[in-house]
Amino acid sequence: MIAIAVTGHLDLTEASVPLVREALRVALRPYAGGGLTGVSCIAQGADSLFAEVVLELGGRLVVIVPSRDYRREQVGPDHAVVFDRLAGAADEVLVLEHARASRAAYEDANRVLLRRAERLVAVWNGEPPSGKGGGTADAVSEARAAGLPVDVVWPTGAARRG
Repeated sequence: MIAIAVTGHLDLTEASVPLVREALRVALRPYAGGGLTGVSCIAQGADSLFAEVVLELGGRLVVIVPSRDYRREQVGPDHAVVFDRLAGAADEVLVLEHARASRAAYEDANRVLLRRAERLVAVWNGEPPSGKGGGTADAVSEARAAGLPVDVVWPTGAARRG
């Protein structure tokens, strides 16, 4: 049994989605059949792709929701169906105590992800932290500081929007 958490960019280009999905399959396939548990906030982009691959490989999914209003206020109509499907397929959904989505809520969600995991998969282009907190680079830094193994997934051709 192994618990693997994900952090990653929300704003993957459409052309990046199949590339990242396949790279996640390759990264997670060695753990399939051995009690894989994926831990994800199931945000749009990398988090949801990771969750879909975990389920595809027969793993368990644990969802961390950063705040009580996250689904209503932060999940856009273009992601709502995927978010609801993944939350419904999860073995566990943990909604953090924050009333509202905020940087503090995202930072806490990252900490919970890292505490629940034995390794971290980061769908990350390697850019340094933005300084706002709660982002992909911040989660990678926290994981490395805690001694958690980090597997960076950023396939050739992957890109962020804008």
